[in-house]
Amino acid sequence: MKEYEVYSSLKVPKNSKIIIRLDGRSFHQLARDLNLVKPYDENFYNVISKVCEDLFKEFSPLFVYTFSDEISLLLDKIPFDGRIEKINSVISSFAASSFVIHYNAQFKKPPAFDSRIIPVNDEDILKYFKWRQDESWRNCVNSHGIAYLKSTHSNNEANDIIKGMKLNDIHELLFANGINLNDIETYKKRGIAVYRKNKRVIGFNKKENKEQVSYRSYVFTDWELPKFNEEFFKDIDVIK
Repeated sequence: MKEYEVYSSLKVPKNSKIIIRLDGRSFHQLARDLNLVKPYDENFYNVISKVCEDLFKEFSPLFVYTFSDEISLLLDKIPFDGRIEKINSVISSFAASSFVIHYNAQFKKPPAFDSRIIPVNDEDILKYFKWRQDESWRNCVNSHGIAYLKSTHSNNEANDIIKGMKLNDIHELLFANGINLNDIETYKKRGIAVYRKNKRVIGFNKKENKEQVSYRSYVFTDWELPKFNEEFFKDIDVIK
């Protein structure tokens, strides 16, 4: 029966970098079931950041980026011999298990993530993460916009109003009503990332009888991301 497993031999190209993008399945319903605070639930984001840290430690990506219920992992060391079925199934199920462990709630329905693989060249890495960070900003504006409108209108009215509004219109509406998005926490606007940083360590070289400086890498969760640019990714050794 092994010959019926027709997709099991599909692999990503050798010696390539890939991005795995995970998306929460039916997380709008999950948000209602868990009664999450709108527009941003701090506990939810703490949990998602822990999921990203678990993914980083388990699969050794170069970079992990998240906003809302979306997580992107940049991998240069491809696990499972590049087998697409294995990568998609294991990483998405690992993320769901991590989410359940860290959330520690009674779920009405088991949470799940879907997964897709995106092959990238080095020159595409910045483009991809800028694209997703732009989407994080759009999500931020829309989330605050709909939350404000639902405080002054019925749900149906609020949904109808926001459908006809451009991003700048929503921003101006919020500002006119005392909500300045420039003042909100950075992670709500730009997302959260997990990557390696180098820490300066001063030790003592007994042989040479003098202090010695060395650098050690550690896993860092960044809640204060800048707007993504080439310099940022070069500084953290994601692109050359």
